[in-house]
Amino acid sequence: MDNPRIKDTSAAGGEYLLLIEFVHRHLGFHDAELESVLEMSGIKLGVDCQLRPLPNNGTDSKISTNYTRPFKILSFPWSSIGSKFSITSEGDNEEKETKRINLVSSLARCTLIRSVIELWGSGVTIDDCVKATQVGNSHTRHQIGRHLGETSPKYQDRTWKITIHTLGSTYTREEQNTMRSKFSALAFPGSVQMKDPDDEYLFIREVELDDKGGAIYPRHSGENREIIPENDARPPLGCYFGRVLGVGRNWRGSGRLEKYSLKKRSYLGPTSMDSELSLIMTNLAQVKKGSFAFDPFVGTGSILLTAALRGAYAFGTDIDLRVLRGRSQTENIASNFSQYGLPPPELVRSDNAIYHRHFRQHLPLFDAIVTDPPYGIRAGARKSGARKEKEVRPILDEHRHDHIAQTKPYVVSDVMSDLLNVAAMTLKMGGRLCYVIPSMLDFNEEEDLPRHDCLKLVSVCYQPLQTELGRRTVTMEKVKEYEEEKRQEYVKNTWVNGPQSADKVANIREKLIEAAKKKPDYEEKAAIRKQKRKATKLAKQKAKREAREANTEQS
Repeated sequence: MDNPRIKDTSAAGGEYLLLIEFVHRHLGFHDAELESVLEMSGIKLGVDCQLRPLPNNGTDSKISTNYTRPFKILSFPWSSIGSKFSITSEGDNEEKETKRINLVSSLARCTLIRSVIELWGSGVTIDDCVKATQVGNSHTRHQIGRHLGETSPKYQDRTWKITIHTLGSTYTREEQNTMRSKFSALAFPGSVQMKDPDDEYLFIREVELDDKGGAIYPRHSGENREIIPENDARPPLGCYFGRVLGVGRNWRGSGRLEKYSLKKRSYLGPTSMDSELSLIMTNLAQVKKGSFAFDPFVGTGSILLTAALRGAYAFGTDIDLRVLRGRSQTENIASNFSQYGLPPPELVRSDNAIYHRHFRQHLPLFDAIVTDPPYGIRAGARKSGARKEKEVRPILDEHRHDHIAQTKPYVVSDVMSDLLNVAAMTLKMGGRLCYVIPSMLDFNEEEDLPRHDCLKLVSVCYQPLQTELGRRTVTMEKVKEYEEEKRQEYVKNTWVNGPQSADKVANIREKLIEAAKKKPDYEEKAAIRKQKRKATKLAKQKAKREAREANTEQS
């Protein structure tokens, strides 16, 4: 759809900028997930594209060093757009034929991306942004349309609208129209269309946000909605203008992630991983169509289900046979998979502590291992064996078909060292392990994370849960072949500081209780919780008695 009347002054040089807008959640995961998804698509950050600084990001900036901004600017060589990369939404046929990488479909896989904008201009203020837009060559490129695809409408026929997005602040329609008017020099020739236009242009005014996504310095008071002058006078962190790519303003869509919510599943447990974090973990592990994904602590299968949603072959094990079987024919792991039209996973009861006694240990099978190991806060880890050796008794033949073997406590530090050792044995070269590890405030990532000589640390993403407690999502990649004769050496090197490091992930529940006891009114609050638990237990007992009596009367 090239326009022959417009000269391409952008030439082969220059940059093609994309503004990545993230949702204001899981802030510590933004960079790691983006880089992992880009790499999975064949895009190497620092080679194929570069990160560019955001406005107001210099050393003289007044922004707190601990503040995470939900934006990133990616720079691609303009010469690579149309040759190595495409940004059209027309389908994959052309990309398959030309082997071009579609940036839109690649980035759309990111769970935490809200929208992607073809960035035309940015600045500290709206006037700086307008000036950058006018002196840049993005408008000219758009008029020529070389990168828009063959079936794209001509520039003069393209419908359009300008959306104003003011993070955490409310502006009147008149104030928004004033912002729009500043970009009137662009003089788009097509007609304005508010619903599904060919081009949606977006102006973003970025301000500092709190943990919940609200403005730290709100423009209006809470009750009267009156403007707070000192907050209204604060300059923005940055202003951005560009063209929205992909499916529209909100890539996550209405209900796109909600349909995978745990609340909608028939089978759950107390430790089921929430769907959003599960999807992020599968991206960190680079699970894709055709991958062989393994969860050695599968539980109710929440992580394994998201791996299957990515197109992986799902395989899970757990030591608890009751969890694998589920509550009934309609409440089990397979029923959750069936709910989303997925084939049932392969499930095996086994003990990860003695993986080598269950499976072939020298056969690298898996492309990814994604798991949330039990660490004793809601559910304690178990492994095969009796607490006392004298309790071990032979199993009668008539009981073998439904026998549930005895188990004993599984120390969390051993859980982690066994997990890394199994991953080193069973992952294919380049395969990834992604797992969750709990941590208190005294946790040091450099010294207290478990290590393995065959695995390289890729990323660590921190998620605070309480004042004292957080959890880290750790991603590792297999870089060396496993040598069985070095097994003891691998296990010995798991913890940098030996027992001191291992203790950082052990007895988390007890540490939380000790920290809680130091808080004021602990005894009083503990007594109230005890009364509530007792009342709940009595209510359940009463309900069961009434149900039995009702059944007796009916019969």
